[in-house]
Amino acid sequence: MSKNSLLFLALSLMLSIVLVACGGGNESDPVDDETEGEEASEGAEGAEGGDLIVAMLSDAVEINPHGSNDTPSTNIAYNIYESLIKTDQNLDLHPGLAESWEQIEDTVWEFELRQGVKFHDGSDFNAEVVKANFDRILDPAVASPRSFLYEMVTNVEVIDEYTVQIETEYPFAPLPAHLAHEAGGMISKELIEADYAAMEDGQDPSSKINEHPIGTGYFKFESWTPGQEIKLVRNEDYWGENVKLDSVTFKVVPEDLTRIAELETGDAHISDPLSPSDVSRVEATDGIYVNEQESVALSYIGFNLDKEPFDDVRVRQAISMAIDKEQIVEGIYYGAAQPAIGPIAPVVFGYDENQSGLEYDPEAAKELLAEAGYPDGFSTTLWTNDNRERVDTVTNVQEQLRQIGIDVDVQTLEWGAYLEQTANGEHDMFILGWTTVTGDADYGMYGVFHSTQVGDPGNRTFIQNDELDGLLEEARRSTDEEERLDLYRQAQDLLVEEAPMIYTLHQHFLLGVREEVKGLEQTPTQILKLQNVTLEQ
Repeated sequence: MSKNSLLFLALSLMLSIVLVACGGGNESDPVDDETEGEEASEGAEGAEGGDLIVAMLSDAVEINPHGSNDTPSTNIAYNIYESLIKTDQNLDLHPGLAESWEQIEDTVWEFELRQGVKFHDGSDFNAEVVKANFDRILDPAVASPRSFLYEMVTNVEVIDEYTVQIETEYPFAPLPAHLAHEAGGMISKELIEADYAAMEDGQDPSSKINEHPIGTGYFKFESWTPGQEIKLVRNEDYWGENVKLDSVTFKVVPEDLTRIAELETGDAHISDPLSPSDVSRVEATDGIYVNEQESVALSYIGFNLDKEPFDDVRVRQAISMAIDKEQIVEGIYYGAAQPAIGPIAPVVFGYDENQSGLEYDPEAAKELLAEAGYPDGFSTTLWTNDNRERVDTVTNVQEQLRQIGIDVDVQTLEWGAYLEQTANGEHDMFILGWTTVTGDADYGMYGVFHSTQVGDPGNRTFIQNDELDGLLEEARRSTDEEERLDLYRQAQDLLVEEAPMIYTLHQHFLLGVREEVKGLEQTPTQILKLQNVTLEQ
């Protein structure tokens, strides 16, 4: 057994003292139980009605499609708001609030809107609403962290009540995919106007929207008790096929073991997420099963390039080369992930299958540190929130970096503070994730690495590289697929070389689910699709 294997074994034993109650084991083959759960789901439909209870790790930051990029917020908003275009499980595009669309010029797209759609406040959905939503998300006074998705839009023209044209500054091939993003969720025009009025009175943007969000979705907002739960109820006036459930309660349960216990007792129907170390416990329990979904997500450990010593590429490369990702994939994720080479997952358009990445080589890492002026290493901090896999990962990384002389102080922050302070650049190193929800490399790379996106929009490493900016800008403007692929290949080469982060892994999304839950789907982007869910009585 190698020295590194012994090191990780010792670390795992120490962690097991804390985690022994979770019944963790090796998730060597979770397929049988997952399939059994899926077969049970397909074999019978539940009755209408009931309150679906989802125990989730963190509370939402905002319930506003133009707001925070975090997953808990997006998961809630997805079930309240709808966008012009939607995606299926394969991330293929389908009509949403737009019945059809076409590119009528290189820089002009026309959309025919669905008629007869009402918002939860009774107001009509139409072309004026679409324009109001684009005007808002692009308004500098609102400062939406998701505005980068539509920054190429120069004009939204109302042709008639149910026809709208979107003009872009340059040809932009991924526009339909961007419109399917949750940021494209349509907010009631009346609510937008009320929010602007509140801003004029000195309130923060989105204050009115978060107070009582209003979309067109099959669920509508009922209540939010911050730190405790968010409740949605069925929209009885939904324009399409309605949900069967009476309501869904998203309950904040930060402790993994408590979420599992509530799943076992029936106090919750879904545990989101399920930690890989808890898979064996769920598999061994009658009445619950594991739902596993491959993802387009990247888990990474980022550096703050505005701070020493991380402004030196040699230090960043050294740290990247000192981390054995297989230890993390097998020892912490129990195989429910794959090591990442670069910033985007293999199923995303633009992925370079020939990318080699920085190889694990701790001896070469030591040489790079010495060359950078740190022969004896240095001290730094590494931030995490209280997600168990992230905590375990940074603990593992802390020990691996100790082997090359770097002393790491791990600090755990509350989720809201974590997002705010990393956006402000107060960190040294941090662990986070990014999900390429559009399935296109433009989203997976522009928002995380372009210099205009530093801070809250997604670039929390504060990388600012003119060559990289140029590649990403040219790729999003090109209408030639092969040219785009080549530009993204060059961008990935540059990002591996610059190493603004450790590209750790692409995780699989895991849920613990009670067997009475039927019709549940989770997208490759981590969103729970609840429209067809029923509860078997």
